[in-house]
Amino acid sequence: MIELDTEWLAAHPLPDPAQASDKNARGRLLAAGGSLTVPAALLLTGEAAFRVGAGKVQLASVEPAMLGLGLRFPEAAVLTLPVNDEGEMAGDAGAAIAGLVERCDALVLGPGMGMDAEAAAILAGLLDAAPEVPMLLDAAMLAAVGDAQAQVLAASAPIVLTPHPGEAAALMDCDPDDVCAELAEAAAARFGATVVLKSPQTWIATPGEPTLTYRGGGPGLATGGSGDVLAGIIGGLLARGVAPHVASAWGVWLHGKAGRILGERIGPIGFLARELLPLLPGLMEQPFGES
Repeated sequence: MIELDTEWLAAHPLPDPAQASDKNARGRLLAAGGSLTVPAALLLTGEAAFRVGAGKVQLASVEPAMLGLGLRFPEAAVLTLPVNDEGEMAGDAGAAIAGLVERCDALVLGPGMGMDAEAAAILAGLLDAAPEVPMLLDAAMLAAVGDAQAQVLAASAPIVLTPHPGEAAALMDCDPDDVCAELAEAAAARFGATVVLKSPQTWIATPGEPTLTYRGGGPGLATGGSGDVLAGIIGGLLARGVAPHVASAWGVWLHGKAGRILGERIGPIGFLARELLPLLPGLMEQPFGES
């Protein structure tokens, strides 16, 4: 196992932005999720993707939420998806997302979705129609991964899973207290995916790559919306063409480092997830001299 630090990051640099000055060439991300209960989670995900250099971001969510999202986030296009009676994404949204993602370079699916979303049908429809698009699955979508294991393994593009301990335990049918590097590696092997197992110590496991560990950005990151920001960081880097293991590592480090900075400025707890966002561009350019 390898410690994720600035030495590792320096050996795995991000693309030179000067090589992709056109917004389409710099990466196009579709972020799909949200619900009537959590309509604005995608704002955090979408802004995070922009902050790490994605050129274009589209947000897709349940129809009643879209006008507010569009007014709040003028930099992004907004697209509507079917809603069920519980105010969550309906099962036929999978085919709709597959049609939308054809003109994107990566997909983040799940932020802001709850357990009443028809996640299994959404994921099955998406993977059947668009298995070639790199995607990150988060939140409620992780509960559907086990039922879609064969389709996940058959996908031709990389998949990133970002479970917290409870989600990892459900995914692997184990106790949350068993969360460790070996569990991340086992999940990565089972699903052929990059697994970012989030806890006070985070593990990043990808088949064929050395497992990375990061000891966290402090307790303040355990707050609502923090995972939506992390998903957007990783998704934005995937859209820029960064390999999933490297994108996940940079995402975890940027997220954690921003949390540590806010912990020093504001206090160990009490800062908001959205306050992480303005720190991200500068951290990508930070001289490599500290972990």
